Amino acid sequence: MLTERRRSLISPGLLTRVGLAWMLVCAVLLVVNFNSIMTPLFPDPDDIMRLVQVRDLIGGQSWFDLTQYRANAPGGGVPMHWSRLVDTPIALVIVALTPLIGAACAEMVALIAVPLVTLGIAMLLAARIAWRLMGEDETVMTCLVIAMSIPLLFQFGPMRIDHHGWQIVCVLIAMNAFMARNARLGGSVIGAVIAVWLSISIEGLPLAAAICGVIALRWVRNRNDRVWLVATMQALAITSAAVYGLTRGIGNLATYCDAIGPVHIAMFGWGALVMTAMSKAEPLPRPAVWMGFGVAGGGAVAIMLYSVPQCAGGGFSGLDPMVELYWYERVHEGLPVWRQELKTALQYAVAPLIGIFAAINLIGRSRDWLRQFWIDYTLVLVAAFLISLMVARTGAVAGALAAIPLAWQVGQWLRTIRVMRNPAPRALAMVGVSLAMLPALPVLLMGWAMPAQASLGGTPLSLKVPKASSCQLADSSKLLRALEPGEVFAPLDIAPRLLLETDHSVIATGHHRGSDAMRFVIETSIGSEADAQAALLERGTDYVALCPDLAEPLMYAISAPESFAAQLVDDSAPDWLEPIELDADTSLKVWRIKRD
Repeated sequence: MLTERRRSLISPGLLTRVGLAWMLVCAVLLVVNFNSIMTPLFPDPDDIMRLVQVRDLIGGQSWFDLTQYRANAPGGGVPMHWSRLVDTPIALVIVALTPLIGAACAEMVALIAVPLVTLGIAMLLAARIAWRLMGEDETVMTCLVIAMSIPLLFQFGPMRIDHHGWQIVCVLIAMNAFMARNARLGGSVIGAVIAVWLSISIEGLPLAAAICGVIALRWVRNRNDRVWLVATMQALAITSAAVYGLTRGIGNLATYCDAIGPVHIAMFGWGALVMTAMSKAEPLPRPAVWMGFGVAGGGAVAIMLYSVPQCAGGGFSGLDPMVELYWYERVHEGLPVWRQELKTALQYAVAPLIGIFAAINLIGRSRDWLRQFWIDYTLVLVAAFLISLMVARTGAVAGALAAIPLAWQVGQWLRTIRVMRNPAPRALAMVGVSLAMLPALPVLLMGWAMPAQASLGGTPLSLKVPKASSCQLADSSKLLRALEPGEVFAPLDIAPRLLLETDHSVIATGHHRGSDAMRFVIETSIGSEADAQAALLERGTDYVALCPDLAEPLMYAISAPESFAAQLVDDSAPDWLEPIELDADTSLKVWRIKRD
């Protein structure tokens, strides 16, 4: 039978075990990512764009101004939906180290240190739950499970400075707060961290709502536990307003569907008001409590539908249809799990499923307070898993939550295996445990053994697709910076790198608030060469840049074989483009647009 071990907030034993595991994982990540660090090669264009935003902030752009002025400059730039909270640690490291080691080295330290420190925080938060509720072995095993989770490590690897790692940290803080002995303190921490989490990315709203729903069940089970929900909603409303004021200011009070704004704060405030009034009116009949929950939730939905009805469809509801087809539908991490490759789907789905199974086992082995905790934990884990089925990138959150019960279950299996005397069943059992930790390993082994068939978005390619692109903009950056600054027509995926490496501007990056400019890039790419010339001359664009061995231009070429992009990919650039020689070993091609 499991019992809670009454331990301090953070004990030396916990820090020692997590610290050793973290240093080992960091060493492995640095070795594995050494080439990417030295290139440097970022995991995702968003990481590049994040560094561009941080540079702009350090360079004097207002804290409250998140506009990227070098994207769609004629249109006034692209207002980004990101949070300065994520920019802050990166900027602090760069500003602190630049006088000592120079700006370039300071940036590199930030690109490595910030995600690895975030990983350490996540490991500590997950291990703390195992430390308090299980034991030393499960604490170490939790760190091991996290270290073997590819979806998790991807979000914490060197160069991965986007916001997804901090989302995982916020969820784990909330689950630690579920263990608080003081209901008001625990609820306040949960509400405050949800507010920070949503200010980082509103993508967390469905799981945040599920967490609040689980806390509401505590009220239903025991009216004395209503303090949890009241404190959560009050802290959520107050902290959301404070974070909005600190990061967005009051200069622009417009509400966007993809970021927390005044309407969302009003929704949280309404929920807090209703919950506070209900708490004061207790004792209430159970039907009245459920009715109060309905009034709180229904009122919040009504506020949104009345104020910003266009947001009912989510943050991408107003996306241009062409942009949705050629860009959003091809961002694999934003698609459901069943639209991923098998190896990716297994990595996202297997660990949470085993974690749910293990959490149910933990419920059966626990009593009293601990049993209720594991019931709540399991409900949150199930919600996170169901959400991850719809949006694959949220699977890292589900994986982080699954790590604790999965670690316990693996420990139970290993104890059973130790007492097996027959070597054959013992070996099979060890294989089963290995597959639980590395579910995609058989598929990966088959992929290495079999030749790959090039494909893109489910469409076979008639063109030869290299296994790895040789498009290294950094190798040509010196020459590109020497060109007179101007606007570059480039695929969405390499546009952030052009912003990072040069002083040029670009028409669009892959960020949906610049939907009109993104449509221009797509239409011009799949349109005729004559239409492209007319459109670019009218816009005043100066250069065209393209890497023919990248997926995006190949997609345009496949979709429209007679298009402008197809000509560029086929190395048949029209006469109105003057090639610029690049003295570098790269597939990047750059042309100057002739004005005559």
